[in-house]
Amino acid sequence: MSRPELIGRYRIERRLGTGAFGVVWLAHDDRLDAPVAVKVMADNWAYRMDVRERFLAEARLLRKGMSSGVVQVFDVGELPDERPYFVMEYADRGTLEDRLTAGAPTLAESLSLAARAARGAADLHEAGIVHRDIKPSNVLLASGGEGQERVLLADLGLAKNLAQASGLTVVAGSAGYMAPEQAEPFDGIDARADVYSLGAVLYHLVTGSVPGPPGKVLPPVKVRPDVPKDVQRAVLRAMEPDRERRWPTAAAFADELDRLAGGPGSPGARPRRRSRTRTVLAGVAALVVVAGGGSAAAAALLRHDGAPGTERVADATGRVSVAVPRSWGRQLVDSGWSPKGLGLSGGHQPGLTVAQDVGDWPDLGTDVSGVFVGAYGGTAKDLTAKVGAVDHTACTYGGSRTFSDASWRGTVRTWTSCGTSGRALDEVALAPADGRPPEVYVQVRRGSGDDSDATTDRILRSLHVSA
Repeated sequence: MSRPELIGRYRIERRLGTGAFGVVWLAHDDRLDAPVAVKVMADNWAYRMDVRERFLAEARLLRKGMSSGVVQVFDVGELPDERPYFVMEYADRGTLEDRLTAGAPTLAESLSLAARAARGAADLHEAGIVHRDIKPSNVLLASGGEGQERVLLADLGLAKNLAQASGLTVVAGSAGYMAPEQAEPFDGIDARADVYSLGAVLYHLVTGSVPGPPGKVLPPVKVRPDVPKDVQRAVLRAMEPDRERRWPTAAAFADELDRLAGGPGSPGARPRRRSRTRTVLAGVAALVVVAGGGSAAAAALLRHDGAPGTERVADATGRVSVAVPRSWGRQLVDSGWSPKGLGLSGGHQPGLTVAQDVGDWPDLGTDVSGVFVGAYGGTAKDLTAKVGAVDHTACTYGGSRTFSDASWRGTVRTWTSCGTSGRALDEVALAPADGRPPEVYVQVRRGSGDDSDATTDRILRSLHVSA
């Protein structure tokens, strides 16, 4: 997405980065004479009404979880092309990831930063929200009063209401920071999943390394020999694979970190009011995979039933399946799509997105490979015309070619040099060879190391869609 001059009344200055399904800009509110951050839904998701709802749900959750430890939302709006945006406070000191890149913080600073992030998580939990993706890039730092630094949790694109987070749900999270139950769709999740992530963040702060998989995490002292035993004990308790053995709440974890740092929770200090965190245990209410306008999330892929070197994945209805290169098959959004976003008639349709990182998929400038498949029950001519009119301004159009096999016919349109990553995008509207619906809209994002025609054609030949 090229830099706009204005978004609503906000004057755009520069790009700050990307979040789940959107781009974040630094802007200036001339009326209030203050800097703000504006998050805009990525243009390549404009046709997905379920993603649009999820994007707006993030703004609502940020408002619902409003506290001094959560980034604040000031305004919402819509661009002329109907993409939504919301306006947040600007964190002028960057992210915890930026701080780590600049050099390892001291032990006392690491404990303080993690404790304040845990307080923000506790506030979210008290509001009935589980974040599900706490990691250094989602922890913001901002100037506070009297030279103090504020720690803010941001990016609730994968967040979920605690009352809806138990039972059978799809999975969300980031490798190294994700609790093991988030990779098991039958286990359900509760606020202790965020406790695990907070422990992983502290592990990174004190060791300078992203922790390994759950159950295989090296003790911090093995990475940094001078880590005190009490700090190691606090970290490893937070990262217990068995959530029953973790700190029971984010507030309890924060209290321990404050004690270890000699902060507000240390002996003799005035105790902080503990959050009334509401914990929802697994198995209370089994939920089916969210569809339509729901907030579907990324699911870890555990199956290996495709051809050698591939993963075959399916959407929630079982009507759409495709085999992708195994290295691509890490996360899945299987809640379908809405053809109305392309200007077509019809309601919610089966579909899926599978990618190395679903959170980065919306931004064509990120280095991520993956596939989107959406079934369409209307006229192939209409779908072909609408897909042919799609313009990806972050890429260079590279021409088209014909694809056909025993099952499908279509024209593959190729886009190259997408954003700063140099990734390419193949896009095609497929019609069944026998002329019977449904038609299919497919996007294939691939890296420079992939043979474009061969990779895309293998994926298209593997595609199965039932009426």
